[in-house]
Amino acid sequence: MEPIRATLIHSNQTRLTLFAYESQHVPDFRRKRLYHQTPNWVKEGSTFFITVNCANRGTNQLCAKTNPDRIAESVAFRHASNVWQVTLLVLMPDHLHTLMSFPTHLKPMSAPMKAWKRYLARETGIEWQDGFFDHRIRNEDELREKAAYIRLNPVRAGLCTEPEDWPYVWNTEQLEKYISG
Repeated sequence: MEPIRATLIHSNQTRLTLFAYESQHVPDFRRKRLYHQTPNWVKEGSTFFITVNCANRGTNQLCAKTNPDRIAESVAFRHASNVWQVTLLVLMPDHLHTLMSFPTHLKPMSAPMKAWKRYLARETGIEWQDGFFDHRIRNEDELREKAAYIRLNPVRAGLCTEPEDWPYVWNTEQLEKYISG
């Protein structure tokens, strides 16, 4: 299908060419799915900034009832089992942010994430969005920047005034305490 072409000439003689499609024939340019395939050239142990959203944004599913402890326990179990290594985890009412790395033998990273979300959905009733967002951390400055972003997320959302006041934050040592008792 060929688009309809129109050329507009602005008052200052600037040409602007627009392309339009008939409404019933607009192609869908949206990406269908994010593939979380870690390229072979990415070093083992590389850290990723990951965001996982609940299906119903605006509904408190993650910080309600016993869910925070159950989520932290399940993350800690997988951390101890070397499914992933978590540096930082912050729960928000309807999403979570984490800094984590995956062993090379677990490619793509979507497999352990999907299994974990499926487990929590079954055990807690949390309804997740499909997939997740990931960004590979490239250097120490970016790691500090993302960690600060994650820690300040509850403050920006108006849930507390200081990052230290938010109770749903775990670092590596705190998660390891879930396993050791």
